[in-house]
Amino acid sequence: MSPSLPAGVQILGPLGPGYEEILTPAALQLVADLHRRFEPRRRQLLAARVERQQRLDAGELPSFLAETRIIREADWRIAPLPPALACRRVEITGPVERKMIINALNSGADSYMADFEDSNTPTWSNQIEGQLNIRGAVRRDLSFVNEAGKRYALNEAIATLLIRPRGWHLDEKHLLVDGARVSAGIFDFALALFHNAAEQLRRGAGPFFYLPKLENHLEARLWNDVFIASQDAIGLPRGTIKATVLLETILAAFEMDEILYELREHSAGLNAGRWDYIFSAIKKFRRRPGFCLANRAAITMEVPFMRSYALLLVKTCHHRGAPAIGGMSALIPIKGDPVANDKALAGIRHDKARDARDGFDGGWVAHPGLVSIAKSEFVAVLGDRPNQWDRQRDDVIAAEDLMAFVPEQPITEAGVRNNINVGIHYLGSWLTGNGCVPIHNLMEDAATAEISRSQVWQWVVSAKGVLEDGRKVDAALVRTLIAEELPKVRSAAGAAEGGTYDAAARIFEQMSLAPELADFLTTPLYEQLD
Repeated sequence: MSPSLPAGVQILGPLGPGYEEILTPAALQLVADLHRRFEPRRRQLLAARVERQQRLDAGELPSFLAETRIIREADWRIAPLPPALACRRVEITGPVERKMIINALNSGADSYMADFEDSNTPTWSNQIEGQLNIRGAVRRDLSFVNEAGKRYALNEAIATLLIRPRGWHLDEKHLLVDGARVSAGIFDFALALFHNAAEQLRRGAGPFFYLPKLENHLEARLWNDVFIASQDAIGLPRGTIKATVLLETILAAFEMDEILYELREHSAGLNAGRWDYIFSAIKKFRRRPGFCLANRAAITMEVPFMRSYALLLVKTCHHRGAPAIGGMSALIPIKGDPVANDKALAGIRHDKARDARDGFDGGWVAHPGLVSIAKSEFVAVLGDRPNQWDRQRDDVIAAEDLMAFVPEQPITEAGVRNNINVGIHYLGSWLTGNGCVPIHNLMEDAATAEISRSQVWQWVVSAKGVLEDGRKVDAALVRTLIAEELPKVRSAAGAAEGGTYDAAARIFEQMSLAPELADFLTTPLYEQLD
């Protein structure tokens, strides 16, 4: 294949079978036009993130913005939602792999978020084949045959499709416009929109998206302007696109109203992206004196700063007539161990029952086997109502409530070992092209791997990073535990020495013991991918 490319566009990735269906001149022209128009603003916003981090490192504390108080106090609602987004009691999420897409759409969930970001290693083949898979799913002609000859195909009734492009901080290195890399988010979004919007509209189910990693309302404004420009370019009425924002950074928690307002014509609400939110808190307050969180397992949705975040999200969304979607428990069904499986399913019930009681209109799961359990807990509260927007919470959440960072203990050797083990295992799998990995009966993705390495870094740096037995978490201890956990990871993964897991151990050590905490784990790792 040798496509006729628009002026200034270069494809650096190999062109596999069917890629010409996605990398069409017209689709690439849309990517190029959006890049040329919006790349300067993206770069400005990314520079603003760096400046904000410097202020936080110097002791600044976030607060609700004085300059946008009028937005928070005004009476407004987001635009009405299409029927396909009216009921979202259970959403399932996973990477854009063919079998996963089929199983998720057939799972009985109300919605499926096809993920080009945290649960997907962004190899060139994963991104383009993911686009091909999405294209087939929208047209209902996606199928898969496994090695045993079993065929998978879409049911007549399937979940509503939502697509998560990559965040503003990521580039797509395989496509250049005027010699520069394009925004990975614009690349993913524009290709999905161009090829599928008309068919989705014909079927009454799209185009719908999820937006990750936003840190403020100006970043939401940029997405909104991209939506307007894209709709104009391909002839869609303004407001056709609907997008749910993953509220997964602690700075964005102070601008929930403003984010909904910026996207109000295109908004489909907010989702409580809990794992990235925890990572964001560690990252943003890494230099705050006294900041130090306990073992990852102790940071539940019931601890003060996470509970305040969740309740504020419900309150804000319902005040604006917007869906409030609960985050994902990492628990998954456990085969071969009925006792452990019952415990996991009970954990899912507890998680979704709490979300439903708190006022969330739906919640996420990571496995088709959990859909019916999650749905039953929301039905128990909502009955036959599609949502509970009439539940207007009157909680008063102050800035200090969002920063009530407890518990600080326990920090245990088992907790450090678990973070190291999970981090190495996930990174080793990610480097092979698999970004969604079941580890120790939990579904791990980039967000949970980020918690693993950032917590280890924090425990080393903080004076409070002390184990229950009195030992300080330091570089020597971390190196010792890495050496002890690596063989366990290799054994669990069925991997030999010298492969990606050994490389993952070196990367984990370097990033966990570096003088400065890297903003994202996957950004430098992306350069190692084909």
